[in-house]
Amino acid sequence: MNTKNLIWENLDTQTAIPETVKPWLTDDKSLTKKLKQIFADFSVNVLSQTQAQADNNEADLINFQADCIIREVELLGNQQAVVFARSIIPINDDTQDLLNIGSKPLGEILFNNPKIVRGQLQITHTGKIWGRRSTFTIGTSKLLVCEFFLEPLYA
Repeated sequence: MNTKNLIWENLDTQTAIPETVKPWLTDDKSLTKKLKQIFADFSVNVLSQTQAQADNNEADLINFQADCIIREVELLGNQQAVVFARSIIPINDDTQDLLNIGSKPLGEILFNNPKIVRGQLQITHTGKIWGRRSTFTIGTSKLLVCEFFLEPLYA
């Protein structure tokens, strides 16, 4: 999914969110936990995990201009892709525990550590696909998690 040119807006400024997707966009708890409650068979399919520069809008949001780990995954419910996620993880001492998580859900780590603080939700959409993103602060570093809710999830 090409996320480079999307327009992101703060959640509280949006009024035209379809009712079917609104509960997914506005929930500020762990998406991984929510999906595990809905789907008996939940898994993560790692599409790519590479070291590269983040897109400008991503790098600006986390205030990190050097190479990051860019991780793209599909979250599968009953073996069907229901969420596409893109995470931007700076490479530094604060994030060492996150750099080699393999197919483990990133959300399990982020929401199980009370020292990690989530930032404000922003949302976007392209066609019928709606997405949200937020930063997570670990120590003095921010990482970015973008989640796109695919139609099989709420159609």
